[in-house]
Amino acid sequence: MKVGSSKIPSKTASTESGLNSGALLQVSEVGFDYANLPILDNVSISVGRGEFIAIVGPSGCGKSTLLNVISGVLQPRSGTITSDGLVTRIERLGSISYLQQRDLLLPWRTVAENSRLGLELRGHKTLNSNKSVLELAKQFGIADVLGHMPWQLSGGMRQRVALLRAVLPENPVLLLDEPFGALDAISRRQLQRWLVEVLDTSEKAVILVTHDVEEAILLADRVVVMASNPGHIISEVPVVLDDRSYKFDLVTDPEFLRLKSAIIKMLDTQESVR
Repeated sequence: MKVGSSKIPSKTASTESGLNSGALLQVSEVGFDYANLPILDNVSISVGRGEFIAIVGPSGCGKSTLLNVISGVLQPRSGTITSDGLVTRIERLGSISYLQQRDLLLPWRTVAENSRLGLELRGHKTLNSNKSVLELAKQFGIADVLGHMPWQLSGGMRQRVALLRAVLPENPVLLLDEPFGALDAISRRQLQRWLVEVLDTSEKAVILVTHDVEEAILLADRVVVMASNPGHIISEVPVVLDDRSYKFDLVTDPEFLRLKSAIIKMLDTQESVR
């Protein structure tokens, strides 16, 4: 996560093996099969408190499957996952926030009602939930539309509501699966800037899956590169950029271009061997 005026590697950043005993989220040698077909093999990732990592890789390498396994939606074949001390799949279900590409807002509920859904599922009273929604709605830029229905909102605003719903339960881990992938380029860049501002002071461990290498470099402290057949990690690339990262005007910066070129070269190599 960005800290102060520059992108600084987290103090709890992963070691070369992808493991760190002090990490908030620890994925250790995880494997997953579907219909006896290996999808993931020996995947290890550590994410520290307040750290943001991005995962890139070719289509079909298991990026989204990995998030489903981490969240507890899927049971891994092998390996262990620990999230803030929680080890079992059942413990992780509901204790990890998960935002997917589709906002999945309930069309019969207002923005406020959709936003408080996670708190309702935890048994919070409506009055208290509404107070929590109001406190964050201004920061998320949706205070003026709390009474609207989802169909009245733009795609970008719907994603803001979905992220508020994900953040509100205060889970320590946040998973983002291409949350801006369906938006146009202008809306996507606006939402990227906004996400940096929202999470700037957060202590959450964040994992973003994206096909956009520029987005990965702009948002993350580390970029994890995956390969296919089965899905596995081939590299972790630290991202250290100056304070221009806050202005999103660094896409022509030599270090930015070097990182982008290096990551794209890794991805192109994987595509050529498929």
